[in-house]
Amino acid sequence: MSNIRLIDTHSHIDMIEQISIDEVLDNASANDVEKVILPCAYPKDIDRIIDITEKYDNVFAYLGVHPSEARDWDDSICEKIENHVSSGKKVVGIGEIGLDYYWDKSFNDIQKDVFIKQISLANKLNLPVNIHDREAHKDTFDIIQANNKNSTVIMHCFSGSVEFARECIKAGHYIALGGVVTFKNAIKMKEVAADIPLDRLLLETDAPYLTPVPYRGKENQPAYVRFVAEEIAKIRGMSLEELAGITTQNAERIFGF
Repeated sequence: MSNIRLIDTHSHIDMIEQISIDEVLDNASANDVEKVILPCAYPKDIDRIIDITEKYDNVFAYLGVHPSEARDWDDSICEKIENHVSSGKKVVGIGEIGLDYYWDKSFNDIQKDVFIKQISLANKLNLPVNIHDREAHKDTFDIIQANNKNSTVIMHCFSGSVEFARECIKAGHYIALGGVVTFKNAIKMKEVAADIPLDRLLLETDAPYLTPVPYRGKENQPAYVRFVAEEIAKIRGMSLEELAGITTQNAERIFGF
């Protein structure tokens, strides 16, 4: 029996096209991935995400609206999320929420407004926030600092510098790393992986995106979080078992698994 225990803290298993969710989770289990957190991106998907978590024991949900979909926000979304949480559904955080300035900067103010509303919701429900930050480091950080009162902050798919990572750690946030850290030329991410205090590190895939080496270019899945763990363990000069154990304990502490 393997001594390795892994948790994929961010995986869009509902968006994987080449194999079924059943197969995805079988593959995950075969690679020592014990739990998967499924984030919500679109308002229309909230109920469907909950249905998936109800069907599978080892799948949990983040509920929220992705910044790219902020124009579809409606304040009734808060009530819908609250109802799922209060009825005992497997919601472990609000996400993925944040700012994305990469594709379209024309509605940044709407993104900020929706981001703040979802932080407030997380605070009210005493749930962690899973943060999407793409080319918006300063605004993302400043909004969290100004508006977050009691929610644990997870910087999903971290893409900043070592210096920014240190600022996030100083603020008490967690850093989640995925497949990018395995890319040959991802020098910055390897530096971040080497520098993060181990008690602030989480693992993720962001499947079906950002597939790690050796499957880069193909569709990602939770089973491949093992390659993320292996690369970070190698960078830090420690065993896979130890790295996996620490990051899994971190996730269990945050989400109450």
